[in-house]
Amino acid sequence: MKIVSVEPIGISEERAANIAHELAAKGHEFICYRDRKEDAATLIERMKDADEVIVSNIKIGSDILSQCPKLKKLNVAFTGLDHIDLAYCHEHGIEVVNASGYATEGVAELAIGLMLDVYRRITALDADTRKGGTRNNFLGHELRGKRVGIVGTGAIGIRTARLLQCFGCKVIAYSRSQRQEVLDMGIPDVSLEQLMQEADIISLHTPLTAETHHLISRELLALCKPTAILINTARGNVVDIDALAEALTEGRLAGAGIDVFEKEPPLATDHPLLRAPNCVVAPHVGYATREAFDDRIDIVLSHI
Repeated sequence: MKIVSVEPIGISEERAANIAHELAAKGHEFICYRDRKEDAATLIERMKDADEVIVSNIKIGSDILSQCPKLKKLNVAFTGLDHIDLAYCHEHGIEVVNASGYATEGVAELAIGLMLDVYRRITALDADTRKGGTRNNFLGHELRGKRVGIVGTGAIGIRTARLLQCFGCKVIAYSRSQRQEVLDMGIPDVSLEQLMQEADIISLHTPLTAETHHLISRELLALCKPTAILINTARGNVVDIDALAEALTEGRLAGAGIDVFEKEPPLATDHPLLRAPNCVVAPHVGYATREAFDDRIDIVLSHI
């Protein structure tokens, strides 16, 4: 078999050489490209003769897949699969596996970090302090005692809930399928409408599917308390971004912490969330920790 990693995914040159040596001893070829290219022409050139391809969050559509006649498996070094043409893969018998679980801790911790930043205005106060500013009578908020609504109770949602309980938060949750683990944690399972109405903090942890596209709609945002904040470390299109920006600008929502967008950053300079007040943004870094990348490599290798 010819196994190609179209990008490094954090694999060092030394480790790539060791992997290639181990696979060669079993009669397989392993190539790990040392740069990341996202254009179709380069990806086709790298993938066209491969039996198995390793890729992270680079978009792989039918235009690329159709030029890879030997491809049997896509080994996706990522949790989400919305950047992969799954319909084409299913139709042509290409197995798709992901690296589920590698970023659970990293994303959960970033969600907590965004909550703290929005509540304590850490980013904004840092900028003010560097310009000679003072506290200027600012009062932040604590996580303690806040009612936090977790939307999506997969591994990341559950881990975030556990961390929040350590902060003294009262956690409620919405998920399309009820999980016994969540009930055992003493977390009530509520409707999405009830969650949006009651939560001081809304934290999104649901995958992007046809059903969850713009799940957090203009209508649901209208149910929120004006003191509520929204945190999104899931997928950008789970939220109606324009409606969110309007709610923040009009004071119908107190703040937001956003790590994911409709498309990967860099963002356009006129992106609505860049003009919205008390909105902390990050360039999709929830999964990006040294520990998570090491775990991801191990998961990817286990799939080969």
